[in-house]
Amino acid sequence: MARGMEVVPADPGAAVVPKKKSQMLARSWILLDCTGERTVLDVDKYAIMHRVHIHARDLRILDPLLSYPSAILGRDRAIVLNLEHIKAIITAEEVLLRDPTDENVVPVVEELQRRLPPVNAIRQGQPNGKEYPGGQNDVEASEEDESPFEFRALEVALEAICSFLAARTTELESAAYPALDELTSKISSRNLDRVRKLKSSMTRLTARVQKVRDELEQLLDDDDDMADLYLSRKLAGASSPVSGSGAASWFPVSPTIGSKISRASRASMATVRGDENDVEELEMLLEAYFMQIDGTLNKLTTLREYIDDTEDYINIQLDNHRNQLIQLELFLSSGTVCISIFSLVAAIFGMNIPYTWNENHGYMFKWVVIVTGISCAFLFLLIVYHACHKGLIGS
Repeated sequence: MARGMEVVPADPGAAVVPKKKSQMLARSWILLDCTGERTVLDVDKYAIMHRVHIHARDLRILDPLLSYPSAILGRDRAIVLNLEHIKAIITAEEVLLRDPTDENVVPVVEELQRRLPPVNAIRQGQPNGKEYPGGQNDVEASEEDESPFEFRALEVALEAICSFLAARTTELESAAYPALDELTSKISSRNLDRVRKLKSSMTRLTARVQKVRDELEQLLDDDDDMADLYLSRKLAGASSPVSGSGAASWFPVSPTIGSKISRASRASMATVRGDENDVEELEMLLEAYFMQIDGTLNKLTTLREYIDDTEDYINIQLDNHRNQLIQLELFLSSGTVCISIFSLVAAIFGMNIPYTWNENHGYMFKWVVIVTGISCAFLFLLIVYHACHKGLIGS
């Protein structure tokens, strides 16, 4: 099935005003419906708020110019999703993604196009009964997947962000472990600076992974928050699956959309009939990706422990060399004291002062000089031997 792509301005009758590239990116959205059709929208925040019925504070979370932690918020008619570079609004019938030209968002859009269309749409996209590569698997997966539309879109986003963070962790591990081993074998300024940069990257990545994990853990701990994410259930509980009151009129409501919502709602309500607070399906979905992101965090924790162990080993080596230098300094100081004693004796005999005991004993000065020289040489050799034995002087 060919999927078109068009740009819809906020006001077709308004004059076209040149915009800066940053403003274009800030206002650019891509819309994907349940048939896989995608449309690039260039609209302001008020139009988005009116279409999906969310508050300005919820839309502010998705602003790329502001720094907000990862969040998955359930509202009456939408799910606000802020996971790293994935900033999306999911309803029961469509997905709005921000910054569609981002290189990290493009794979998410392609995956949504592949997994969101219903089974009959996939089969119609196979002309003359021919199958495209992977088409049979997609059909089987769609037949087995009875999850509501919003859960399939949420699963694609969670899978993308978990895979992205896992890939960044693998890249960091492949660079960090050889650098740490090299630093252990040779301590140099270059190796120390390299490890410092890797540790900074690890700290930032750990914080990002921790935020996503905390958000999933917070959702799993609160059944009410998970119940708010059942958009199809809310529509099924209303008088009409798709209400015309207050709905945006950008595109005509497609019968395929209504039938898909009704089918997803019936599939969702079939397992939770009589218990609106049953969140087992969503809990299993979130728990699977929570385990995956928790495994990524464990890898980063193991890497941090390895870095800490390497730092401890280097500090022990430096302390050992420092102790050896202190010991050598102590020996040199002792040798200086011994030499000063011999120098004192030599200085006394060398003074031009008449001594009564110095008469007829001129040989005493010669013997004192000889003994002092031999003692100094012996002490010097002893210090050098001790220094070589301790490794303070290279062999």
